Amino acid sequence: MTQGHRVRELRKTLDLTLEKFGKKLGVGKTAISNIENETRNLTEQMLLSICREFNVNEEWLRDGTGEMFRAEEENSIIAKATMLLGEKDPLFEAFINTYSKLTPKNRELLYQFMADFSQSLADKKKE
Repeated sequence: MTQGHRVRELRKTLDLTLEKFGKKLGVGKTAISNIENETRNLTEQMLLSICREFNVNEEWLRDGTGEMFRAEEENSIIAKATMLLGEKDPLFEAFINTYSKLTPKNRELLYQFMADFSQSLADKKKE
């Protein structure tokens, strides 16, 4: 299945017309129709906008791997942080958005790095 077909599948899953889908992305229905029909390529900017606006798993939209939607976990983390901080923290939100785009393997590598880093700090304090 191509990216254009996945965009159509997403739009239909969300039960949105071409017009409503495009409006949320700041483009007209013709632009979305052209992407779905593959008369225009899905640009990097549009791909990222779709993922951000509709909570879509970037890997799924790019190449069809994984689930269509990102886990709600990322959104709930941002919501909880906003509640605790009393306002949105752009740095934290950027971190969570970037983290949510990592593959499971890369998330594990990041986790292992942070665990090793924390252990190094703890060892240094003991010295």
